[in-house]
Amino acid sequence: MSQQLQRARELIRDVPDYPSPGILFRDLTPMIADAQALRAVVEALGEYAHEATHFAGLEARGFIFASAMAARFERGCILLRKPKKLPRERFTVSYDLEYGQDAIEIHKDALTSSDKVLVVDDVLATGGTLCAAIELLAMTKAETLGSVVVAEIGFLEGRKRIAAKFPRHKIHSIFPL
Repeated sequence: MSQQLQRARELIRDVPDYPSPGILFRDLTPMIADAQALRAVVEALGEYAHEATHFAGLEARGFIFASAMAARFERGCILLRKPKKLPRERFTVSYDLEYGQDAIEIHKDALTSSDKVLVVDDVLATGGTLCAAIELLAMTKAETLGSVVVAEIGFLEGRKRIAAKFPRHKIHSIFPL
């Protein structure tokens, strides 16, 4: 790991009992606030972006990384939003979180069958959000190339959950947590 990436990792903060008791939240905002750390992370995520025509960012912190990657690598950015945030016709997928339930949506016309999409998020935990994103993107007929995440909480086994449901889906993470 490069010195810049190591420094970026050190900026991630643990916040116990947030958003509910028993959850250890990984706060990436100090890392995002540091321009050099953010650039190092975007460059590392970009190593898996060669074929992508678009980056699909998951609400909310995935937006930050997907947008930065889109600007850096001159590709499109698609936002996978929480319910009732998109004004036009949309696809919706519901999923379970480690601390509740949620859903994500995409405009039905956001992508075409000729698009190649890389899913971008901040943290892979239980895998529920990424499974929903993969399912949601399949509805658009675009090709999903895989997922990149800044950090992965291994003991929650999200990678195994995704592999069980989508065995060909590639996942790349920068920092194990």
